[in-house]
Amino acid sequence: MDFQFYKYQGTGNDFVMIDNRTNFFPKEQTEFIAELCDRKFGIGADGLLLLENHPTEDFRMVYYNANGRESSMCGNGGRCIVHFAKYVGIIGNTTSFEATDGLHEATIRGNEVSLRMNDVSELHVTKNYVFLDTGSPHHVECVRDLPTYNVSVNGAELRYQKYGDEGANINFVEPINDTVFAVRTYERGVEDETLSCGTGVTAVALAMYEMNKTIATNVTLKTEGGILQVRFVKENEGYSRIYLTGPATQVYKGQWT
Repeated sequence: MDFQFYKYQGTGNDFVMIDNRTNFFPKEQTEFIAELCDRKFGIGADGLLLLENHPTEDFRMVYYNANGRESSMCGNGGRCIVHFAKYVGIIGNTTSFEATDGLHEATIRGNEVSLRMNDVSELHVTKNYVFLDTGSPHHVECVRDLPTYNVSVNGAELRYQKYGDEGANINFVEPINDTVFAVRTYERGVEDETLSCGTGVTAVALAMYEMNKTIATNVTLKTEGGILQVRFVKENEGYSRIYLTGPATQVYKGQWT
């Protein structure tokens, strides 16, 4: 099977992007998707994104983790597919599209994409961590000396031993100041640390506010792959008008044969 693909990255979180509006792609072939994402035998990516037609919205986003399995919402992937949708000419500077967790709105200016995330009404807050769902489930925990912290080992331990087979994404955080936080994330499905996680930094921003680590409602998150901004409105029962903003870049395009 021959088809054109595009390689995208958003703060180092990288994706294979495919225009599947003709529904040619074999979505049931888990091993094939994993092969495309394999960094030694395939294109190499943290996941695969399909842009598909939608009956009422601009498009539908379908996301697969690097293990080939369809997954929950991906924030950086959402920003990248908005950039791609404009590149192929189906949107202008604003859009509304459907992902696995529902409808999302976004705006694009150059390579910067601002993506509205779903409202968050439930947060499980403990002394040591916060658990919440920002389209994907996230564990948020503050640690010291984040640059040398063993994210792969400690993240895997929490992902499997605490959250079982279904798992969760594990975010380790170190405050830089009252409005800036350094973040490193272990992602389920990739089963390793990724350079950035969009739903992860969104979860971190809300968790830091919930834990009284910040009073800011516009927070800067420094990931290993770059800087993202999260802004939100605190409501009585949770958070609304949550926006994830940062760069989305097309790296190259190619032909799979």
